[in-house]
Amino acid sequence: MPSLPRPVTELTADEARRIFLRAQGFLGAPDRRGGVRGVLRRLGAVQLDTISVLARSHELIPYARLGAIGRKTVDSAYWTPAPDDASEPRPHAFEYWSHAACVLPIEEWPHFAFRRRAYRSRPHWNHSLPDGVYDQVIKQLRSEGPLTATDLGGAKRTSEWWDWSGTKVAVERALMYGEVVCVERRGWKRVYDLAERAVPQPLLHDELDDAECLRRLVRLAGQSLGVGTRADIADYHRLKGEQVDAVIADSGLVPVTVEGWGKPAWADPEALATPPRGRHRTTLLSPFDSLVWERARTERIFGFTHRLEAYVPKPKRVYGYFAMPVLAGGRLVGRVDPAREGRTLVARQVTLEGSKAVPGVAQALLEAAAWVDCTDVRVERVDAPDLREPLVKELARAVG
Repeated sequence: MPSLPRPVTELTADEARRIFLRAQGFLGAPDRRGGVRGVLRRLGAVQLDTISVLARSHELIPYARLGAIGRKTVDSAYWTPAPDDASEPRPHAFEYWSHAACVLPIEEWPHFAFRRRAYRSRPHWNHSLPDGVYDQVIKQLRSEGPLTATDLGGAKRTSEWWDWSGTKVAVERALMYGEVVCVERRGWKRVYDLAERAVPQPLLHDELDDAECLRRLVRLAGQSLGVGTRADIADYHRLKGEQVDAVIADSGLVPVTVEGWGKPAWADPEALATPPRGRHRTTLLSPFDSLVWERARTERIFGFTHRLEAYVPKPKRVYGYFAMPVLAGGRLVGRVDPAREGRTLVARQVTLEGSKAVPGVAQALLEAAAWVDCTDVRVERVDAPDLREPLVKELARAVG
């Protein structure tokens, strides 16, 4: 690892936490003029996932920052193309592998060229590709326009989720290569089209070399985090540590030290220019929210252990199937494992970080209930039984 430049700024742990909250859109008044697309550009990536409890993760992420925006508004912001005569790019976003499967701003298409090149040179895949199917899929899209995998000939060979058809393998591989993009979602199914049609021409060609791509993604990660260690910055778009090392000196980020972190860090200079001030959001967070993506960072900044247990056998779960961290006052103050029964939001399991967390958790539950058209909130289990009654009373008081 190359020698590190001398840090120019020292931050307290509290300053770093507040810088992070502001960078992620949770501290200070949100820019509602930018709406969902503004949130997407600010974060640089919004993670997708198939799990839907209150809503899907890509809906929960802008909700957490903007409040009760319409769910159709979210999907429209990501996937509805601009009119042909509009000055905005069409589409507004694309789906690709960043931190995981993510929605990404369309203007960042050129900066993922390094990853598309890597996929094209990949020697093996988990699914085999029958001869001729790839070319047939491209030919069909070219002649018929945007299609789902079902339209192309079927997504699966059997009912097993992993048993993809040759057509599905081909179109997903074309997406990874950058020859095809997802232009919208229909009932959660991807609608594919040729990149040459969907991506604006000035962005389409993979002319940037790997170093240019990596510099941009490192800078974007630093802006979205406000301040982060090498590992934090690498994790944001799932880069390798050595890739970060190669470009960070030229990324525009500045070296800092943070009290208690024990490792060198870098910050967005704009994040250091003014102290973070303003109103804190109180909200439920998707387990896939970029505020809590990386467990070690979440523990370091908030002293809070976060783990998605959806894939953990039920008897071994500690916090619940889709435990959502609760943010209030700039702290992670608890967890709620939610469900819906008709028009009732059910808090199946609530974990509170002490009695001071009760008002924030109640507020987050009531706002989330209203957002998903629930008229009631029912609390089932609270890990600290003596806090169940205060939480129920706080919910009733807020409604009354």
